[in-house]
Amino acid sequence: MEIIFNELIDSYLATNVGTVKNFLSQALSAHLVNNISTLYAGDKLLAAGTGNKRLVNHDKLIRSDKIYWLDRIHNDVHENDFFDLMDRFVSHLNSSCYAGITGYEFHYTLYEKGSFYKRHIDNFKQNGTRAFSMIIYLNTEVDGGALRIYQGNGSQDISPDAGKSVFFKSTELEHEVLVTQLPRMSITGWLKVG
Repeated sequence: MEIIFNELIDSYLATNVGTVKNFLSQALSAHLVNNISTLYAGDKLLAAGTGNKRLVNHDKLIRSDKIYWLDRIHNDVHENDFFDLMDRFVSHLNSSCYAGITGYEFHYTLYEKGSFYKRHIDNFKQNGTRAFSMIIYLNTEVDGGALRIYQGNGSQDISPDAGKSVFFKSTELEHEVLVTQLPRMSITGWLKVG
């Protein structure tokens, strides 16, 4: 995994947007897709909002995805495998780049057909603990739903292909999720400081 971790970090250092294929194994991706599908079928995914817990806004003209927060207390073997992988990545990032990451938070994200998330930045005005944003895609089929990242006067579209991970500074890059024509699944989260 160290080779994949280094590829993600190196691409971030080169372009401010790190991407790498195969961050997740095919087997782990399949198990996590099954988890999302089961949660969705059981109506456990909640409408996502903007803002923090105290100041949440559920405006479907801005954001129309559904989420479910991951936590080790769920005691799901596959989610715990994901957390173990993130622990290894954070340890590697801290030891190789002195990033100072002290924690993280992640949720499943599902964009139903026709869903999107308008241009935004991943940092709360009242709380600047999110250092890096990270998205790990789970889809095997893709139609729309690209991540558009804005830098300077241009933008870059990243296709949400299974196993791919995207990594960038939470406080710096505006981005959006373009309308998807197929369900788009990922794990989305933030590496935190302080």
